[in-house]
Amino acid sequence: MSGFDNLNTDFYQSSYNVDDQNQAGYGYNNAENPYDKPYGQYDYSQSMGYSSPGVMQPQQPYTGQIFQPTHTYTPSASQSMYSNSFDDEPPLLEELGINFDHIWQKTLTVLHPLKVADGSIMNETDLAGPMVFCLAFGATLLLSGKIQFGYVYGISAIGCLGMYCLLNLMSMTGVSFGCVASVLGYCLLPMIVLSSFGVLLSLQGMMGIILTATIIGWCSFSASKIFISALAMDGQQLLVAYPCALLYGVFALISVF
Repeated sequence: MSGFDNLNTDFYQSSYNVDDQNQAGYGYNNAENPYDKPYGQYDYSQSMGYSSPGVMQPQQPYTGQIFQPTHTYTPSASQSMYSNSFDDEPPLLEELGINFDHIWQKTLTVLHPLKVADGSIMNETDLAGPMVFCLAFGATLLLSGKIQFGYVYGISAIGCLGMYCLLNLMSMTGVSFGCVASVLGYCLLPMIVLSSFGVLLSLQGMMGIILTATIIGWCSFSASKIFISALAMDGQQLLVAYPCALLYGVFALISVF
């Protein structure tokens, strides 16, 4: 054990003395450190010296009137013209190409086959009415227990493409695809009447055949009348009505069967 004590006393030899605690450490002197004084001996009248110049500046007095701020900003001429341009903008429906007056006139033209069609209105690309009529036709078929929305839109797309090619070959002025789709969609309105009758009664009897033939003739006659008026194809109404009757005959088959 004596050997262990001698080893313990010889381990980590140092010249540190406990009496050196009261001396200054880490390079600081008590005379130079004013914060090392005992409680009650510190002179609080001395300034701390932490205030930086420019932080606390005396504020200027407010010379205006309360609730009446001074107008220091005047918009430029370009900004004034930009703000006034919102009043001159057309309505949103007109920008989207939706005109309820023209929709109503086209609908009346389809419902009245003997009415003269206005070529300037019929030549517009309006797809709002045809989309509504296609949805209404599919909804009436759905009431009959026939989920045929895919067939309705598919046959409509194929029929519009075929009529677009045919009319461009027959007419001198040519026609756009949107105009063909708009006219064929509006003329689908009598077919909605046929599918509505199919909800209430069966269309596979003699009365159903007569009603179906009448509706097909109504749709094809209205469509050919509008195409002849819009494209100035005088004397060719029967040639245009025949492919239209084939297209609407497919819709009639969907309604009957």
